[in-house]
Parts: sequence; C-alpha cells; structure tokens
Amino acid sequence: RRQVLPDHPRHEVARRRRLLPIVWLRLNRQELTQRHPTRPRRYDCKACLRRFDDLIGTVFAGHHPPLRAWIARLYLMSLNLSGLQITRESGIAESDARSMIATLRQGIVDRPPPEELSNEVECDEVSFVAGHKGHPEAVEKNRVGRRRRLKGAPGRGTFKKKRPPIFGMLQRSSRVVIRILENVKQAAICPLIASTIVPGTGGPHRDEYDIYARLEEGDIDKTVYHGKGEYARDEDDGFCEVYANTIDGVWSLLGFRRGIPQETLPLYLAFFLFVHNVRALGAALLASLIAQLLASPRPARMKNGDP
Repeated sequence: RRQVLPDHPRHEVARRRRLLPIVWLRLNRQELTQRHPTRPRRYDCKACLRRFDDLIGTVFAGHHPPLRAWIARLYLMSLNLSGLQITRESGIAESDARSMIATLRQGIVDRPPPEELSNEVECDEVSFVAGHKGHPEAVEKNRVGRRRRLKGAPGRGTFKKKRPPIFGMLQRSSRVVIRILENVKQAAICPLIASTIVPGTGGPHRDEYDIYARLEEGDIDKTVYHGKGEYARDEDDGFCEVYANTIDGVWSLLGFRRGIPQETLPLYLAFFLFVHNVRALGAALLASLIAQLLASPRPARMKNGDP
C-alpha cells in the first residue's frame, strides 16, 4: 500500500494553483484574516461575514476528506485501477471510495475540454449494453428476473432497448470526441458533426450508414463500404487513406466487461475520453487531472448530443 499510495506532493501544488479569483475580485486583502495561521487553508471575510478556503468552487470543496485523500484516490484512478481495487488499496469503506470516485469523474464531466477537430477526421457509432445495474428503482415493474447478463434488444441501439448509442469523432494523430445520443438519426448526427469539425475539411471518413448521406463531400469520396467487404481504399496515390479503422480501435478500448448502468455511463465515458486524449498514465496523468479539476466548470456536453 505504501508503494501505491505515496506521499505525493501534488496536493500542495493544487492548493497554490487555486486561490479564488472571484474572492480576490470582490474583496480586499485587508478584509481577509486567516483562521489558522499555521494552516493557511481557511479564511474569514469581514465584509460578508463568511468563511471559505482555498478549494471553494472546486470538486474538492464541501467534503470531509482532506485534499491529500482526494489526490490519493485520483492517483489510483490514473493507474487505471477499478473501483474495487481502489477501495482495497485505500483501506476505506467501499461506499466512501466509490462516492469519491464518482465525484472526481463528475468533475471531469463538468469541465469538458474544447472540442474542435480538423484535417482528417473519422466518425463512427456504436452501442454498448447498459441497463440499470445498482438502480432497482429504474427497473420495469413485474419484470422477470434474469439468470444471465443483460443483452439488450436487437436492432439499432437506444436507451429504451438498454443499448444507448455512442457517437465518436477522431482526428487522426490527435484528439477524440465522444457523445451519448438518444438515438442515431440525421437530426442528431449532422448538427453534432457541424459544430465539432472545422468547415472545409471535406467531411469525415465514415461507413455507408445512411445517416451520413447529407454530409459535406470533398474532392474524394470518404465513405468506406463495409457491406462490399471494403475496409480501406486507395485513391490512386499508393496509400489507403480512406478508412475508419482508427475510431474502431477506440471502441475496442472502451469495452465494458461486467456491464455498466446508464446512470453512470457519462462519468465513465468522460474519464476515458480525458485519459485517451492525454495519452498518459500514473504521475504523468495526475498533473493533467488536477489542472482539469481545478478549472472553472463549463456546461457539460457528454449526453444527448447537444451541440
């Protein structure tokens, strides 16, 4: 446990990087007094008669665990450990560990990175089985109990079929954008592509699914016809530049082996997306996670395909 949970100094860096810009704009330093001179963490405001600390406005505020405990959980998450493994390594109750993990993931959802793709972009859609695991109040009444895992209804995935569709766009050798959709239709796909991909790129590389029929076309046809046994195509220059295999590889990394509930699916996707775009694990990822969680919250765009 000592090797997995080192006395990491990054929690002190987190405290120094976040010192309440709103408070400094509204108040004068003369009106602030430290409650504990030996622990410069909490302050009293003489103007509004309120107390605050250095972490107000972040996901770490309003919780009893100290900042070092949050950074320790965050460090274990950066090692790609499961919730059960984090619970065992932390030595705390499972409910407390999972609550902290969900809070940290929600912080990533509330602070989405800028989404703008250009150059060569691939797009594809996929459906993952996601029911209401751990949420019995959302299960249909009088439903016959299952003896095997949830498989979902056949056909194109929807939330009602317990197979929510996920749409992804990938800029080659760069970032990935993932959204959860209510359904896979042109009304949901086209505005999302138009708001994410820079105009003038000639449209993304995609398969022959008819939802892409109204997309912009460039100098070459970027549609890969999987129904004809085609997975990459050469446009007479010696290179097979028309394909959508890279985004398919992202889906293979996203496989959920033991199922996931619909209620927490956006949390898992947002954390996976952030880690995949940073392309790092462990201490190299921890610094980026802390910087992202200390940023100002922005409207989340992970669910329902809102442009």
